[in-house]
Amino acid sequence: MTLLEGSIHTLVLDSAVLRDNPLGDPWRRELPVYLPPGGATPGMPVILVLAGFTGIGAGQLRGTPWEPSLPARFETLLAAGSAAPAALVFPDGFTRFGGSQYMNSPATGRYEDHLLQEVLPAVEKQFGVGGKRARRGVMGKSSGGYGALHLCLQHPEVFAALASHAGDAAFDLCYRGDFPRLLAQLDRHATLEAFVAAFEASPRKSTAQILAMNVIAMAAAYSPSEDENLPFGLALPVEPRTGRLRPDVWARWLTFDPVERAAVYGEVLADFALVYLDAGLRDEYHLQYGARQLADALRAKGVAVHHEEFDDGHMGVSYRYERSLPLMTRALSAT
Repeated sequence: MTLLEGSIHTLVLDSAVLRDNPLGDPWRRELPVYLPPGGATPGMPVILVLAGFTGIGAGQLRGTPWEPSLPARFETLLAAGSAAPAALVFPDGFTRFGGSQYMNSPATGRYEDHLLQEVLPAVEKQFGVGGKRARRGVMGKSSGGYGALHLCLQHPEVFAALASHAGDAAFDLCYRGDFPRLLAQLDRHATLEAFVAAFEASPRKSTAQILAMNVIAMAAAYSPSEDENLPFGLALPVEPRTGRLRPDVWARWLTFDPVERAAVYGEVLADFALVYLDAGLRDEYHLQYGARQLADALRAKGVAVHHEEFDDGHMGVSYRYERSLPLMTRALSAT
């Protein structure tokens, strides 16, 4: 493997906002930061790179000779002159359920606040990068892409560019197919608590288990509940025995669907330097349709969207950052 010419710095954050989170997840988090050759310069763009479901930020630093790490891909782009220098930040949004969607939730913790109140300030203070909206971007794939969309729709005053690679959108298409997978686990284990315990005790997590756990993670993000009788403080979108949709809970999920949100207030992204969306034409979660719907909804609100499709599925497509990184780094360096 080619050695990096830039540098990776690993900060350790003792998170005040994640301390005492409901799931008992670690509040001390490692935060890798990649700096390009020559190091940081004042005002250099800073980009949060959000990992997908089951992933952590540091996982994006690993590569093979055939599958380079994200920093290695970035250095190839820099050497070719197609990307501009930037600091890449790799936060950890992992939870007991596999991921937080980078949102605040009483069922998981304040991961949104962790990024905005702790991660960004710590990086900008230590390295002198970013420092203002025009120099900040956020990108990610799958749940990381959703996180990028969520943060920018929720906090357009913080970021000026976003890239979502196969980010969760059009929830009817991307999530409902997994509901029977959770139901099958509940049939087998009788209760939600018993399934989670069995999952955690499994030495090898099966695909069926992970897809079932995905529904739980999404419920923790989109439909937390204050009902103390509900396991883990979350409401499932389906009835465990019959699989009937719970319309009131499902309606709560849909309020977080980027397609629905864009149709209501997507204009908040109208002045972004970059809004990039893509998805593979063979995406196993049908996210190409979510990206199409989201692009249409945003364009109807006056947002200039850069939307691409490619002949591949959902997994193993980190090479797509080679499309978004040049666009984002140049957009954030333009002014």
